[in-house]
Amino acid sequence: MVLDGARSQSFATFLILCPTSFFLGILFSLFPYDYPLLWTASVPTEANFQTLEKHLCFLHASPPIIARILHIVIAVGLLGFFIKLYRPSESNMLFDGASLVLYMCGFVVYMANIVKGLRVISGGKYNIELVEGEVAVGVEGVIPGEEKPLGRNDSLKVLSASNTILALVLVGVLVLQAGQWYAERKQIQETEQMDKENAAAGKGNVGTQRTVSGKKKV
Repeated sequence: MVLDGARSQSFATFLILCPTSFFLGILFSLFPYDYPLLWTASVPTEANFQTLEKHLCFLHASPPIIARILHIVIAVGLLGFFIKLYRPSESNMLFDGASLVLYMCGFVVYMANIVKGLRVISGGKYNIELVEGEVAVGVEGVIPGEEKPLGRNDSLKVLSASNTILALVLVGVLVLQAGQWYAERKQIQETEQMDKENAAAGKGNVGTQRTVSGKKKV
């Protein structure tokens, strides 16, 4: 039973790590397009915006099977979390619970920013609306009710920033899973060391009892 539980935990970890790494690979492939907009000191040129815009339009125009595969991979990651959190141990509650929170945060960023951003960019519907009518309450220099919608360049920058946020969230999932593996490995080593010490102490007590009984017979 213990062996079966360990195998199911390993398989569930595999289901989590594979989708997370898959998504990081996709984001890494987008990094050359995002880099000129966010990570250079020079001002982005019009060519940088046009290159990113064309690439995003191409992605959004992909066949429906591409989006379905992506959503299936997302579901596989959630399945891995559900398997690990079924009858959870303390380690599962700590590491897997936090990993699930990060995974869902990434899903929210994907649905709220990336999917909507792709639709706006693909349709070319800039300067029409704020984010679902949200107002910039508390933003310095912006009076509520007088907000300006995002233009083309700002929309592309927001989408690039969302990719960066999503990448950091997914890296956090990998770090937590690695931390769980290390903590469980150290716990197993400490348990084995204690078992060896207890076994050695037990043999010493048996030898002492035999010596005492031999002296009594003499």
